[in-house]
Amino acid sequence: MTPDTKEKLELAALEARVDELIRTIDNLAHENEALRSQQAVLAAERATLIDKTEQARSRVEAMIARLKAMETR
Repeated sequence: MTPDTKEKLELAALEARVDELIRTIDNLAHENEALRSQQAVLAAERATLIDKTEQARSRVEAMIARLKAMETR
């Protein structure tokens, strides 16, 4: 194998590796974007659940207060 042929093979292998790395970076960028989007959705759902929990807690506390008021009559 001549030095020129060896260099061409090494260059082709390097190009293939760079192409593979570019594909990996693209895939990771898409995955990262999807995960960020999913995180935003989950954060919104969490905020909604926290709000509903707070409303339920307030209603339960109001019921307890009414029950205690009925007991003292």
